[in-house]
Amino acid sequence: MPQATVKEPDAKNTADYKPIHQRNAFQRWWKQIDIQLMVWPGAILIFVFAYIPMYGVLTGFMDYNIFTGARIFDNPWVGFKHFEAFFSAPQFVTIMRNTLAISLMKFFIGFPAPIILALMLNEIRGRFFKRTVQTITYLPYFMSWVIVGSMVMSLLSTENGSVNMLLQGVGAIDEPINFLSMREYFWGILVTTNVWKDIGFNSIIYLAAISGVNPSLYEAAEIDGATRFKQMYLITIPTIMPIIIIFMILQMGSLLNAGFEDILILAQNPSLRPVSDVIDTYVFRVGLQNQRYDYGVAVGLFRAVVSIVLLTMANYLARRSGNSLW
Repeated sequence: MPQATVKEPDAKNTADYKPIHQRNAFQRWWKQIDIQLMVWPGAILIFVFAYIPMYGVLTGFMDYNIFTGARIFDNPWVGFKHFEAFFSAPQFVTIMRNTLAISLMKFFIGFPAPIILALMLNEIRGRFFKRTVQTITYLPYFMSWVIVGSMVMSLLSTENGSVNMLLQGVGAIDEPINFLSMREYFWGILVTTNVWKDIGFNSIIYLAAISGVNPSLYEAAEIDGATRFKQMYLITIPTIMPIIIIFMILQMGSLLNAGFEDILILAQNPSLRPVSDVIDTYVFRVGLQNQRYDYGVAVGLFRAVVSIVLLTMANYLARRSGNSLW
């Protein structure tokens, strides 16, 4: 049996040849110039618009005067004055209650919804029907909240609103109900609208993960007599569990992000403020509209720190299952 021969490098190139770990940084960078040209524009944009403005968080520890502009160090330091003002504000308990309640409802209802939709779509065998359902569920995601809010207001209107007409038609109510002015209905309307808007687009990732499951696993389970439900429970869900855990960790990091555009549009009635005022709307109203920029920065920084802590804790707990972000 002939032995394989290894081609020796040319003598004239041997002196110039270096293993990749012995090359300097510029040589390695130049070797990857095509990839670098794709990465650097995005990296520069992130640095300019995300990292350079970070020094602005220092205004949360100052009495900031807008006329100082970017010369923020000309403002007097006040330490944790604005943080203490937020924690002692009369609205603090209400804001935190609304933020946590809305975020948890969106998490426990909105997070599993696209997973369930992806599992259901995976069981559909008719291609045309499957693609039709996917298209219909994707479309709301690409609508702005202005359009979605207008649709919700039209559906719930007391004048020719479809919901009130339906309820009156079946005899459930005698007079039209102004749903968007009643506090007991607001959280349900907000969460339902969010789920309807995002469920189709968020299911794309889970459908892609399901498509990567080895078909031989289903064939073996079918030979063993497993039903479709058992195949989904014993094969599909465990296989896509790493993806589910990763997105759950990311969702936990935004637990204090209850929403802004959706609440601002749907909660236009002032009577809803006790149940609709969250950290984002509070910062917008007090920090921007009342021009208390230093106070708004302090509240936003508090939310960011809590989000980082929650993200780190969720990642630590997920690491025990062998799936984590880092």
